[in-house]
Amino acid sequence: QVQLVESGGGLVQAGGSLRLSCAASGTLFSIYTMGWYRQPPGKQRELVATIGNIGDGGSTNYADSVKGRFAVSRDNAKKTVYLQMNSLKPEDTAVYYCNAQWSTRTYWGQGTQVTVSS
Repeated sequence: QVQLVESGGGLVQAGGSLRLSCAASGTLFSIYTMGWYRQPPGKQRELVATIGNIGDGGSTNYADSVKGRFAVSRDNAKKTVYLQMNSLKPEDTAVYYCNAQWSTRTYWGQGTQVTVSS
C-alpha cells in the first residue's frame, strides 16, 4: 500500500513558477513509476509527466503542452517526487494529481490546486 500526499499548489500569475511535491509512504518507493496528472475545470484528467523507476534509470516523459517548461524529478531516499513548473500559463490551471504505478498496482494522491491568473 502506498499513500501519496501532494503539496505546493497555489495561485500564481502567468509566467511564474511553482514546485509541486508528492510525498509517498510505504516501502519500495524506488520501484514505482511516478507520474503527475492534471484535471482542468470541466475536462478529463490528463498526463503531465512521468519518471521511471530505479530499473530504467528514472527516464522521463512529458506531455507536449509542458515540454520545455516543466521538469519532473524524484528523490528515492526521501520518497518524494517533484514537478517544477516554469513559465506557467492560464491553461495550466488544474488540479494536479500524483500517481504511483507498479505492475497492476496504481495509487493516487488527493490532488493540489494550481491556478494561473492572466
